[in-house]
Amino acid sequence: MERKELHATQEEHNKYIIRYKDVPAVELAPGLKTHIISAEKITLSFVSAEPNAQLPPHRHANEQMMLVLDGDGDYIIEGKLYHVQKGDVVVLPPNTEHGGYDSNTGCRIIDVFSPPRQDFVAKLEEVKKSQK
Repeated sequence: MERKELHATQEEHNKYIIRYKDVPAVELAPGLKTHIISAEKITLSFVSAEPNAQLPPHRHANEQMMLVLDGDGDYIIEGKLYHVQKGDVVVLPPNTEHGGYDSNTGCRIIDVFSPPRQDFVAKLEEVKKSQK
């Protein structure tokens, strides 16, 4: 199929396209790092968990969806364990207590938050400042 549209300039490209690995990683907990991209109404978090990493139970006002890209582990939701693996999506309403234990192979996930996680944005800004 012939493309009729003009190619975007580099400036236009930079307005809409972000390579998440170019964003500095933020440590969420020992063994858990993430690349954070946030917009007006949503935050994405690209998490890499080392083998046997743990995320302590916590809660936040943001709704969250988590897609397991690779690996597996046991996820804690309201005090109960749920085994999750590649391809699973975890849906967490606001203020739901959750955490997790990654397996001995580690895990890669994408978290989606709405509204945006302002605490994540603040952590990212701290990392950017420390790298200057």
